[in-house]
Amino acid sequence: MAGLEALIGSLLPLAALVLALLALLFWWLALARRGTPTLSRFAQNPLLSADPAHWWESQAVFNPAAVVHDGKVHLFYRALGPDGVSRVGYAVSGDGIHFERLPYPVFEADDALDLPTHHPYTSPALLRYDRNYASGGGWGGCEDPRAVVIDDRLYLTFNMLLNGWVMRVAYSSLSTEDLSLRQWLWHKPVYLSRGNRQKNWVLFPEKINGKYALFCNLDKGDPHRVYVVYVDQLDTSQTPSPEEAPDPQLLPDHHVAWHHHTRSAAAPPLKTPKGWLLFYHASSPDEPHIGYKLGAMLLDLEDPSCVIARAQQPVLEPTAWYENDWKPGVIVGSGAVIFKGDVIVYYGGGDKYVAAAKAPLNDFLYKLTHQQHAVLTPVKG
Repeated sequence: MAGLEALIGSLLPLAALVLALLALLFWWLALARRGTPTLSRFAQNPLLSADPAHWWESQAVFNPAAVVHDGKVHLFYRALGPDGVSRVGYAVSGDGIHFERLPYPVFEADDALDLPTHHPYTSPALLRYDRNYASGGGWGGCEDPRAVVIDDRLYLTFNMLLNGWVMRVAYSSLSTEDLSLRQWLWHKPVYLSRGNRQKNWVLFPEKINGKYALFCNLDKGDPHRVYVVYVDQLDTSQTPSPEEAPDPQLLPDHHVAWHHHTRSAAAPPLKTPKGWLLFYHASSPDEPHIGYKLGAMLLDLEDPSCVIARAQQPVLEPTAWYENDWKPGVIVGSGAVIFKGDVIVYYGGGDKYVAAAKAPLNDFLYKLTHQQHAVLTPVKG
């Protein structure tokens, strides 16, 4: 009996130590739940770079659109060659990181969208551009695509740079069946905007109350509201005028969360159980060396003009080398998807590379709705 008591007595300190370690583990897990996610960098980044073997993408590839279809991530990225004309290339991935690229552009547009003989996926772009103004290193073509799938059809919106400073938003579309078959049978492009300096409009990935929902402007002077337009058809007949949706660079400064200047929506919004997750670009005058940081907000599912939560700090900042290589301090998060439990943002770094950042979706939404520091996990080269 005495021997048993001695054995139990000798084990008590060990049991106390185990219990203390378990308590410490649970405390650490709870703290991690409330705090900033651990950053995890991948050696694959930049995911896509310029390819000197293909003249049309030999200078830069950046600012990609992204959708998930057939269990794969599809990227439509902006590509530049020596002629300064922006075209759209295509890459596809089964894991969201390793991409297979096509050796030719899948979409090409010029400033002759209204010509009946225009073929956007084959015709050369018109070279009547004012080379005194360069946008992302280019002088014309279709820039910064965004993509959504609505009713078995992929919609590609993009900025058209025309004759120098003129910028208009246009779109084309493709059936998802053709996307699966890699048949680039695009619908003839149509203008959405009417003004001479409108850009970065994005579509919601589904109709709301039977109408297309369109972001034209994020800053109306009220941090709790954003500007959403609902239209029956996608053309200039119902979209806002330049006075209603002006150039984002001309909007007045308003202090919101961590920034003073709200630039534009980044990627199309993502539908989640907590609301529409929208990433956006913003900047502050006290950091003139940084062009864009990425912010995040949640919008009400039924009334997406209502902001129900907003990250109080940037979720991604341009600190990696591939975000500062050519045009320093620039990230353009034009593609976002929910894929295998993660939210992944595909973005252009330094107007030269395609990169990615991710976070577990549920963890990201928890921090966003509880006003904690929700950040993305940047992908490192």
